[in-house]
Amino acid sequence: MVRCYNDFIEALLAAGFSMGGGSADGIYAIIEHSWNEEPLHDTPIRWHTGNPETDPWEWINRVLDERNDIAYGKLFFKKSGYITKEWFPCFLAVRRGGIEFYEAYEGGSISHFAKRIYDVVATGKTFPIEEIKRLGGFSREDKSGFDRAMAELQMKMFISPCGRQYKISQKGEEYGWSSTVFCTTEQFWGEEIFEEATKISTDEAIEKIKTQVLKLNPLAEDKKIKKFILG
Repeated sequence: MVRCYNDFIEALLAAGFSMGGGSADGIYAIIEHSWNEEPLHDTPIRWHTGNPETDPWEWINRVLDERNDIAYGKLFFKKSGYITKEWFPCFLAVRRGGIEFYEAYEGGSISHFAKRIYDVVATGKTFPIEEIKRLGGFSREDKSGFDRAMAELQMKMFISPCGRQYKISQKGEEYGWSSTVFCTTEQFWGEEIFEEATKISTDEAIEKIKTQVLKLNPLAEDKKIKKFILG
C-alpha cells in the first residue's frame, strides 16, 4: 500500500508508468482516488493538503525537482501521467517513430499553435508557461487553442514539464504561485533515450507496453489500451 512519497516512487519505478490524476481511466493508477473524495483505503494519503510526504499533488513537484528518471505531463488521454526512464523509449518509438518536430509539422500532423509554442521552447532554454504565451504572441482569446496545443505537444512527446518557477519581486524574493517550466523532450532526457528508441520497432514497443498494461490491470480493454499507447 502506498502511504508516502517514497512508496509512490518505488511503485512507479516497478510499474513503469501510471495515470497521474487519481483515476485509472481503465488502465492503471498508483493512487486511484480523487482529491475531493474520501480515500478508498486506510491510508494517510490526502490530496491538496500541501504535505510533501502524503499529498500526491505535491509529488508532482518533487518528481520534477528531485528526479531525473521520471517524466511527468499530459501523456495519456490528454491527462496527466508518469513514465519512467526505462519505459520512455517505448513510448517514444510509438508516438514519434523517429520523426523530428519540423518534419511532423510539414507533414501536417502538428497544429500551427503547437508550432508557435515549439518555436519558443526549441531555443534551448526552459520557459515557464506564462513566458511561452508572451514570446509566442498568444492573447487571452487564444487560451483554449493554446491549452490544446500544449497538450498536443506533450502527448506527442515534443515538450516536457521540467520544473517550476516563481515570480521574483524587486527585492529578489519569490512570491505568488509557482508556474510549470517546460523544455524540449530532448533537453529533458538527453540523447541516450532517443538512441534507445531507434532500436525498438513500433510494433515491438506497442506489444511490450500492452503486455505491461495487462500485467498491471488484467481487465483493461483492448480499445482503451490502444488509445493509451498511441496517444
